[in-house]
Amino acid sequence: MCDSQGLRASGSAGELEHVGLLSAHLGVLCGRDEFSDVVFVVDGTRFPAHRVLLAARCHYFRFGASRAEKALLYGGMKESQPEAEVRLDDTTAEAFAVLLRYIYSGRVSLGELREECLLDLLSLAHRLGFPELENALSTYLCSVLSVSNVCTVYDVASLYSLSTLCSTCEAFADKHAAGVLQSDGFFSLSKGALLRILSRDSFAAPERDIFSAVVAWCGHNPGEDAREAVAAVRLPLMNLSELLDRVRPSGLLSPDAILDAIKARSQGRDSELNYRGVLLAEENVATLRHGAVVTQGELKAALLDGDTTTYDLDRGFSRHPIEPDTSRGGAITVRLGTPAILNHIRMLLWDRDSRSYSYYIEVSMDEQDWVRVVDHSRHFCRSWQLLYFPARVCRFLRIVGTHNTVNRVFHVVAFECMFTNRPFVLEGGLVVPQENVATIVASASVIEGVSRSRNALLNGDTRHYDWDCGYTCHQLGSGAIVVQLAQPYIIGSMRLLLWDCDDRSYSFYVEVSTEQQTWHRVADRTKQACRSWQTITFDKRPVSFIRIVGTHNTANEVFHCVHFECPASVGPYEEDGVGDNSEHTGEAEGLRGSLVGRVRGGEGGAQGLPNVYSAQPALPPDTSPPGGPAAPAHPAADLGVLASPVLPGAAQVESSGGSRPSSPLGHAGHPGPPASPSGSSQAGSSHSAPSRRWRY
Repeated sequence: MCDSQGLRASGSAGELEHVGLLSAHLGVLCGRDEFSDVVFVVDGTRFPAHRVLLAARCHYFRFGASRAEKALLYGGMKESQPEAEVRLDDTTAEAFAVLLRYIYSGRVSLGELREECLLDLLSLAHRLGFPELENALSTYLCSVLSVSNVCTVYDVASLYSLSTLCSTCEAFADKHAAGVLQSDGFFSLSKGALLRILSRDSFAAPERDIFSAVVAWCGHNPGEDAREAVAAVRLPLMNLSELLDRVRPSGLLSPDAILDAIKARSQGRDSELNYRGVLLAEENVATLRHGAVVTQGELKAALLDGDTTTYDLDRGFSRHPIEPDTSRGGAITVRLGTPAILNHIRMLLWDRDSRSYSYYIEVSMDEQDWVRVVDHSRHFCRSWQLLYFPARVCRFLRIVGTHNTVNRVFHVVAFECMFTNRPFVLEGGLVVPQENVATIVASASVIEGVSRSRNALLNGDTRHYDWDCGYTCHQLGSGAIVVQLAQPYIIGSMRLLLWDCDDRSYSFYVEVSTEQQTWHRVADRTKQACRSWQTITFDKRPVSFIRIVGTHNTANEVFHCVHFECPASVGPYEEDGVGDNSEHTGEAEGLRGSLVGRVRGGEGGAQGLPNVYSAQPALPPDTSPPGGPAAPAHPAADLGVLASPVLPGAAQVESSGGSRPSSPLGHAGHPGPPASPSGSSQAGSSHSAPSRRWRY
C-alpha cells in the first residue's frame, strides 16, 4: 500500500495560486477569432468572444433581465447559433473593448481612460451586471471629480441610483457652487438632477448667480418646463434691485411671484427666510482660518485660539459682565466668515474651581433678528458644554451669561461650532443622552462627599475597590454624595454600585435638581435593604445635580458608594451577567463573591494613606461674594475651596500594642468589617483581617 503521509506538505507550500498566470492566458483570447463562437457588433466594430467565458463572468448573459435576454446566447434564437452576431446599442466601441478586456483578464487601467469612456463603462457595468466593476468605477470617479465633470458624473450616478457617488458629487458641488454654476456641465444636467442640487441648503452660492445660471440652463434645454426650474430659485434671498433688474426682465416669473418675494423680504422675519450656507461636516468653522472673529466681549483674542489647556485666573478666556437685564447687551458675539449650516456647539466654561454658570445662546443672519437655540439660563453648567440643536444656517452666534455662582462675570475659554452627522435626541431643547454622561471625560464632578480620590465615583472602575479605596461616602444623618453633570440632560435612569465587599446592606434615597434649590426625589429606598448594583428608573426630567443620601447601613454609620452612572448603561435585569438584580433589594451575589475575593488582608491601610477629599457644594444662585466687587476683573474673585483634606471622627483600633488611629477615613469613611449587634465586630473572619477589634 502507498503511504501518502510523507507526500503532504505543511503550510502554504501545499497551496498553488496562479491567478495572475490564469488572467494572462485568458487575456490572450480577448478579441481573437480563435475558438470564438459569438461576435458583438458595437458602432460597426466587431468583437469576437467566447460564450462560456461570458456566461461565467457576466450576470447579464448568464441570467438576463428577461426570458428573451436569457436566451441571448443559449436559447435557440439566432444569436445562440454558432458564429452568431449580437448587436449592442447605447454604448461605444471604446467602452465595450475595455469591458471585454476586464471580462477576460479582470484588469482595467482606469487612469488611462477618458472621462467619457469611464462613464460609458460605468453604464455598461450597470446594465450587464458587474457590481464589483461598478463599485470600483464609482470609487475612482469620486477621486477625480472636478468642477468641469461633476455635473455629468452626477447625472449618470442619479440615473443608476449610485448613492455613494451621488452623495460625493453633491458634497463636491456644495463646496464649489460658484464654479459649478459657470461650468458647461451645468447646462447638460437633467431637470431632476438640477432641482436636487438647487434644493440643497448647502449649495451656497449667491441667489442672483443661481438665477442667472438657471436662466441659461433653460436656454440650453428648451424642451423642459422653465417655470419648474425657476421655481427652485429662492427669490426672497434676492434684494429689491436684483428682483427688479434681473428677475423681472427675464419674463420667466409672474409679477405676483416677484411681489410675494418682496413682501417676504420686507415684512417677514429674517430668521424665517430659507437661507443657504456652507456645510463642513465635523469641522469647526469658528476659527481664524475660516474667517471667524469675536465682535463683542472682553479679551476677544482668547476665545477662538484653540487653546483649551493653558488658561488660569488671569488669561486664556473671554468674558462679559452679567447684567441683571440681559437686554442691555452684555454678551460674547462671534461672526463667522461665511453663513454656515450648524447643529452642534462645543464650549468650555472656565472651570479652575467648582463654580457654575447659566447662559443661553442665540444665532442670527443679520445680527438683528436672533433665534435662541440653547437655553440653559435656568440651569447650572460647568466645564465643557456639548450642545445640539436642529440644523440651521447661521452667520452670528451670541453667548449671553445670566449667572455665575461666585461673581457677576461670565467666562468662556473656548468656543467651537460645526455641523455633525452624529445622531442626537432632544426633548425641550435638552439633550437625551444615549450613554453615561456622569464621567470625568464628560466633565461631570463629585461636588460633595468623602473619598481618597476626588472623582472615584465617576472613573468607571467597578472592580478595583476594597476597604481602603475606590468608593465615596458620607456620614449617615449628615451630608450627602452629590454629583454635578456638566450641563442639564434629560435623564430617566441611573445606576449605582454600593460597596459590597461584605454582607452589609444599605438604605438610601436619590434626588435630582437643575440649580441645587429645588430637589425632586426620583428613588426612595429608605425602607429597603439594598446591596451591590442598584438600577433606578423614573419619568424623564431635566437633571444637572444628583444627590444620593444614605439613611441606613447595617454595619456602621457611613454610606458608601463605589460607582454612579446616568443614564443606566444596562437594563434593570441585565446587570453585566452577575445574576439577580432585584429592583427591591439590588442583591448581586455573584459580583459580591468575586469582590470579596479581592479584598486585601491587613489593617485597612492604617499607615501611609493619601489625603481624603471632601468636595464643597456650589454656591446657590442668590449667593453673592461677600465684600467682593460686582464685576471682578478675572474669575479668581471669591474662589471657593475646591477640595480640602478632612479627618472625620477617626475610629480607634485596639491591639496588643495599644490603641492608635485607623485610616483617615475613620468612622465616617472606612467601611470596616461588619459590626456585631453590640456595635463591634471580631475581625479574622472571611476577609482575613488581622486579629483586632474595631470599635464604632
